[in-house]
Amino acid sequence: MTQAFDAAAQQALLETRAEAALELAGRLGADACEVGASVDQGVGISVREGEVETVELSRDQGIAVTVYVGSRKGSASSSDAGEASIRAVVEKAMAIARHTGEDPASGLADAELMARELPDLDVHHPWDLTTEQAIELALACEAAGRGMAGIRSSDGASLSSGEGVRVYANSHGFLGSQRGSRHSLSCMLIAEDGGGMQRDYDYTSARHPRDLTAPETVGESAARRTLRRLGARRPATGRLPVLFDPTLAGGLVGHLMSAIAGGALYRQASFLCDRLGEPLFPEWFSLGERPMERGAMASSPFDNDGVQTRDNVFIEAGRLASYMLSAYSARRLGLQTTGNAGGARNLRITAPLASREALLARMGRGVLVTELMGQGVNGVTGDYSRGAAGFWVEDGEIRHPVEEFTIAGNLEGMFKGLAGVGDDIDTRGSIHTGSWLVDELMVAGG
Repeated sequence: MTQAFDAAAQQALLETRAEAALELAGRLGADACEVGASVDQGVGISVREGEVETVELSRDQGIAVTVYVGSRKGSASSSDAGEASIRAVVEKAMAIARHTGEDPASGLADAELMARELPDLDVHHPWDLTTEQAIELALACEAAGRGMAGIRSSDGASLSSGEGVRVYANSHGFLGSQRGSRHSLSCMLIAEDGGGMQRDYDYTSARHPRDLTAPETVGESAARRTLRRLGARRPATGRLPVLFDPTLAGGLVGHLMSAIAGGALYRQASFLCDRLGEPLFPEWFSLGERPMERGAMASSPFDNDGVQTRDNVFIEAGRLASYMLSAYSARRLGLQTTGNAGGARNLRITAPLASREALLARMGRGVLVTELMGQGVNGVTGDYSRGAAGFWVEDGEIRHPVEEFTIAGNLEGMFKGLAGVGDDIDTRGSIHTGSWLVDELMVAGG
């Protein structure tokens, strides 16, 4: 499909160049240095209405160097990881460091925290797929959806497949590298009736191609999701319970993680500043990460500081048990790194799970939200306001689709008002969660 990607050779080359950059930085006077390098290669296919629209073959590489001269820091990067480029990047980083202000929190993570366990986490599974085979899969996905009664047209189907290598090294003598792959297939369709047109989509994503959902299943699911939206109307206005679909519940987890990230905390830009140990959720709810989970979408034995990753519990029995910290943000806060430079990895919820039917019955009357629009989330105050679409629920049963309404509340109140978590867990990304039932939000419709 593309020029052969020899992951082992690329890994060895990037490791050699990272070590060369470290050596050069030392000769030029850096007290410490860290280097990140990566190379990725993949293919992207898109089809629409039975015709091929695009075939994109990509290959991206880059190197980033950060040097420390005393407590001064300089960073530079390049999309070329060649030898000449490495020298230019290191020299530029050194020049920047000489002109920046001193920052006592800057510097590498402590040497004793560097990762020592670097197991193969089973995240590299290339797909031996020709361009013609990829096109056939995308066309089959779209055809399955277009073939369902009521579907008017297609916004297309897309297949992507890629693999890559990343390397991180620093002057503590740490050098870590990891190969990885990611594959996905999606389809978006359009349906129409007397009330207008609706569109929706579905997708599958996995590290290993064998774990992808069959193309025909993805297309048919996209069609069903689209057809069920026909006849949508605006809901009544009022304070109502809201059930968030798993894909959207994952977004609520994302808002929580943004609020407990070290960068937001030391800037005083989070509604969860100085809240460690306080209750945020019901006692039956816990949330943690499992960065060493084999085959998972965000697994890694080391973070972006080279620190050994570990299982962390962020919410324990409803209470905020830990922030999410890198070495730098931890120093700014007078705390210890949690091995989260670059974010959390493989977030998992521990809670009693209920079926979708049980959650709807508990809701009684309210809305099931399946789509959110806009960026109405204030990380400083926690205020939350988003455009939405979904389904009206009456007497614990879905009655009809709804659209053109807004849901509003405050994230802290939403977390405390979490009334249930579904067993319909979405495992396609790094956040695994089922539906979330929130006891009350303002729904502004017709």
